[in-house]
Amino acid sequence: MPHSTHIIIRSDDIDSNGHVRGSQYLNYAVHARWSALAQAGLSVKKLAAAGFGPVDLDVSIKYRRELMLGDEIDVETRFEYPSPKIVKVVQSTIRSDGIVAAEVTSLTGLMNLTERKLVDNAAVVWRRFLRQPSIVDLPLTD
Repeated sequence: MPHSTHIIIRSDDIDSNGHVRGSQYLNYAVHARWSALAQAGLSVKKLAAAGFGPVDLDVSIKYRRELMLGDEIDVETRFEYPSPKIVKVVQSTIRSDGIVAAEVTSLTGLMNLTERKLVDNAAVVWRRFLRQPSIVDLPLTD
C-alpha cells in the first residue's frame, strides 16, 4: 500500500500562468518521500552521523493535469528495490477529484559519505535506521 501525503497548493507554488510551476511537482514528491521515511522512523541525524546519505541518480516527471491555487492533493509514494544498490520511488500526485496530475519516478541510492560511493545493499542499511520498514515497502529480509 502506498504512503500518502496530503498537501494544499499555496500561493507561492503558482507561476505566472496561474497554475503550479513545474519544479514544484518535484518539491511535492521530495516532501512526500521524506514524510514516508519520517513516519517509518528515520532519524536523518542518526543516518548522517553513521556516514550515510540518500542520493538521487535519475528523476523523471510526467505532467498529466494542471494544479491550481487551493487545490488539495495526495502524493502517493511506493518504494521498490529492483537491485541491491538502487531504490526506485514511484509517486503519483492525485487531485481531490481523483485525477492524476503528475507522476514522478526517482532512482535513488544510499551513499557511504566517507567512501563517496553507493552502499552495496541499500535495503540492509535502511533497515538499520527504520522502526517501521514496511511503511517504505522494505522487505523484512533480503
